[in-house]
Amino acid sequence: MSVLVYVEQVDGKFKKSVFEAVSYAKAIADKQGSNLTAVSIGNVDESELKALGKYGASKVLNVSNDQLKNFVNQAYASIIAEAAKKESADIIVLSNSFSGKGLAPRIAVKLKAGLVDGAVELPQLDGGKFLVKKTAFSGKAFAITELTSAVKIIALNPNAFGVKESAVEAAVEAFSPEIKATDLSAIVKEIVRATNKVSLPDAEIVVSGGRGLKGPENWGMIEELAGLLGAATACSKPVSDADWRPHSEHVGQTGIAISPNLYIAIGISGAIQHLAGVSSSKVIVVINKDPEAPFFKVADYGIVGDAFEVVPKLIEALKAHKS
Repeated sequence: MSVLVYVEQVDGKFKKSVFEAVSYAKAIADKQGSNLTAVSIGNVDESELKALGKYGASKVLNVSNDQLKNFVNQAYASIIAEAAKKESADIIVLSNSFSGKGLAPRIAVKLKAGLVDGAVELPQLDGGKFLVKKTAFSGKAFAITELTSAVKIIALNPNAFGVKESAVEAAVEAFSPEIKATDLSAIVKEIVRATNKVSLPDAEIVVSGGRGLKGPENWGMIEELAGLLGAATACSKPVSDADWRPHSEHVGQTGIAISPNLYIAIGISGAIQHLAGVSSSKVIVVINKDPEAPFFKVADYGIVGDAFEVVPKLIEALKAHKS
C-alpha cells in the first residue's frame, strides 16, 4: 500500500500549500513505512515535478493534457481516483483549497473512501483506530474524526503543518488514464487572476480592514502596511457589501475562510460570522478604538486606539526597521 498526494498547479507552478501537502503526506508515509506518490494534472515542466522530491515524493504521475490545463472538477477527481487505484494507495492527501474542497468528496465517492476535510495534525493510531484532528463549526472548535474505511482521504488546511524537506530522487512518469466525455462536459475556457496580489487562501500574513476605516478612500494605509509585510489584504462583510472593497477580499463565514500565521484586524469589531472565518489564524492582532469590541476576547495581541493614529505609526516603525 502507499500514500498518494494531489499537487495542484497554477499556471504550471506549485504554491506553498502544495509543498505543505507533500510534506504532510510524506510524514504519513514514513509512519506506515510506505512510499509517497504525487499526481500532477496540467502542463507542468519536468523540473517543477522533479522538485517535489525535495519534500519526499519518490514518484510523480504526470497527466499532461491541453484539455485539462485549467481545473475541471469531475475530470480531475476521476484522474486522481484512477491514480490511487494504480498505486494501490490507501491514503490520499490534498490541500483543503478551493479546488480541494470540490475534489475531496468526489474522490471519496469514487473510491468508497472515508473523508476528513480541514485536517490540522498528522493522523494518530490509537488502539488500531485511525484518528484525525480537524476544524469544526466553522473553525470555532476541533473534532477528532475516526476513519474506518479501507481507503482514507485527508484534506489538509493551508498553514496547518508547515513545509518540511525530506529529499529523495523523484521519478516522473507519464500517466494517461481514460477520460470520459461526461467528465469533460463543462470546460473552463479562461481564468483571469489578479497576479499582482498575494492570494488570500495561501497568504501567511493578512491585513484586514473594517467599517472603522470610514470609507474606501482610507484604504491606502491598509495596502501600504500589507506591502511592507508581504501580506494579502482583506476586509469584513459590511465593507464588501458597501463596495468599499471587492468581494474577493471578504473573509469570514460567508466569505473566504483563512488560516494565516498572522492576521491583523483593523477597525473590525469581530462579529461571530467574521470570527468563524479567521479564528484558525495562528496569531491575531486587533487594532480598535472600542475596548469592548468582541475581537479583543480572541486576540493574541490588541491595541486600543484610533486606527488613523496607530497604523501610520506601525508603518513608520516597519519602514525604520527595514532600513
